[in-house]
Amino acid sequence: MEQVKTPTVETQMLIRKPVSQVFQAFIDPAITTNFWFTKSSGQLEVGKIVKWEWEMYGVSINVLTKEIIPNKLISTEWGDPATTVDYEFTALTDDTTYVVIKNYGFKETGDDLIQAIKDNTGGFTTVLDGLKAYLEHNIKLNLVADKFPKAVSNHGQGD
Repeated sequence: MEQVKTPTVETQMLIRKPVSQVFQAFIDPAITTNFWFTKSSGQLEVGKIVKWEWEMYGVSINVLTKEIIPNKLISTEWGDPATTVDYEFTALTDDTTYVVIKNYGFKETGDDLIQAIKDNTGGFTTVLDGLKAYLEHNIKLNLVADKFPKAVSNHGQGD
């Protein structure tokens, strides 16, 4: 019997900070807002839905946290149609963490699936790049805000 592969976005990055600090950067919106979304209704907690906002685009999304294993895994569900986003953390040394973000459960097919995978791969890569700059060098690169500036695109604004 042929095994069907589940379409999965996977992005990864080495962050030169302890795993507890990198993990907390995704749990605590006071940190996350420095490299990803601009506003959140609260910290990630299992069974709780929080609202993330990207104020520059007028976009928000509800995020359900399905599982948390401290310093190892955060599993969330979000989007319409909903997909799963897992954040995996591996301590390589006391001061380095390997982060892998996996996004799967896509309902789209054909060209729509290709577009969703392309958009999510680019988006999560941008998040990890911003995380690295912020945690390692305390620099806010504004990558998410600058990805689709109003002067050149209406992407994400009501569509």
